[in-house]
Amino acid sequence: MTSKKDSGNHGHTRPRLVRLLFAGILTFLLIALIVILLVWAILRPSKPKFILQDATVYAFNVSYPSFITSNFQVTVSSRNPDDRVGIYYDRLDIYATYRDQQITLRTSIPSSYQGHEETNVWSPFIYGNSVPVSPYNSAALSQDQGAGVVMLMIKIDGRVRFKVGTFMSAKYNLHVRCPAYIQFGSRTSGIMVGDNVVKYQLATRCHRDTFDLDFEMQMILLLLHSFTVGVAMVGGGATTPGCDETVALI
Repeated sequence: MTSKKDSGNHGHTRPRLVRLLFAGILTFLLIALIVILLVWAILRPSKPKFILQDATVYAFNVSYPSFITSNFQVTVSSRNPDDRVGIYYDRLDIYATYRDQQITLRTSIPSSYQGHEETNVWSPFIYGNSVPVSPYNSAALSQDQGAGVVMLMIKIDGRVRFKVGTFMSAKYNLHVRCPAYIQFGSRTSGIMVGDNVVKYQLATRCHRDTFDLDFEMQMILLLLHSFTVGVAMVGGGATTPGCDETVALI
């Protein structure tokens, strides 16, 4: 009789343990969600904003049969509107494309740190000598030049990190696209700054392709990491772990 009662008690104890475990998991997830929302409401990180300010054209022509020679100097600014999150631009490469085909070499922009609510300005040269392009793009470019307007895309690819206080995120890919409308002939809106050198004031807002993850998700992960590490340091006197890992998510 005693063995049967013990067996019955064990049978009732197991579902209870499962319910308690499930309730504990739900409680933990609820607390984590509340913490994320609170930290997010306090910090409210914003995305960096890029602007193509101007482009100076030193050379831009098509040669037989399908080659493009170009030489530009572009001015690009990046503003960090956030007052709590800093940005490390570890690597930035800038180049020009025409109809999704690259027509210049990549030019490296020096690495830099962008503090809270700061603006960085770069004026690199990008060029390509006798770059082969598809016959279709060569014909299209000749037609655009004849019409007086050519639309180029100035692209920036890079690797960035975000900093909140003393905490650093992993490295993420960054892709920026800046449309540049270049006018030729009598329709030109540029300013002559030298022999056959024209400077165009553009002030064009650039578009960011998505980071490795959506920006908000990246910031949530970083802020949650900062919070949990901070709690651990307060509770157990732990030291801040290094955050130099690199994750390729795109």
